[in-house]
Amino acid sequence: MPREKGQKVVASNRKARHDYAILDTFEAGLQLTGTEVKSLRLGRASLTDAFAQERDGEIYLHHLHIPEYTQGTWTNHEPRRTRKLLLNRMEIIKLTTKINESGLTLIPLSIYFKDGWAKVELGLARGKKDYDKRQDLAKRDANREIQRSLGRRSKGMD
Repeated sequence: MPREKGQKVVASNRKARHDYAILDTFEAGLQLTGTEVKSLRLGRASLTDAFAQERDGEIYLHHLHIPEYTQGTWTNHEPRRTRKLLLNRMEIIKLTTKINESGLTLIPLSIYFKDGWAKVELGLARGKKDYDKRQDLAKRDANREIQRSLGRRSKGMD
C-alpha cells in the first residue's frame, strides 16, 4: 500500500492570528493513540483554548480536543488529554528559552497530515491588546478599500 503524499489540513485556529501576534512558527509531530489518529482522519478536532507548555524537558499540548472515535470500543481515548509534541532537543531548548525570557506563549495554529504523519504547526506568539486588534482591523479595511478602487479604476468605472 503506497504512503500518502502531500498535506491535508485537519483543523486550523483562525482566531489565533486575531488574538496573538505570531513571531515565529514551528512544525512538530504529535504523539497520538490509534483512535485519535482515526478521529483526526475524519477531520474532527478543535484547537480553541489549546496551548503548549514545557514540562520536564519536554513540550506538551494542553486542551486540544479530539473527539472520541465513533467506532472505537473500550480502547477509545480521552478527548482533552495532554499530548506530547515530538521535537528535536535543540528545538525544545530554543523554544523554552524564548518562552521563559520574554513572556511569549506557544499556541497551535493548525493540525494536518503531512505524508501520512500527524503534525501540528506551533506559533510563538505574544498576546495583542485591544487597540492592536483595532489597528489591524482598520489597516485591513483600508487595504480592502484600496483594492476596490484600483479594481474600479482598471475597469474604467471611476
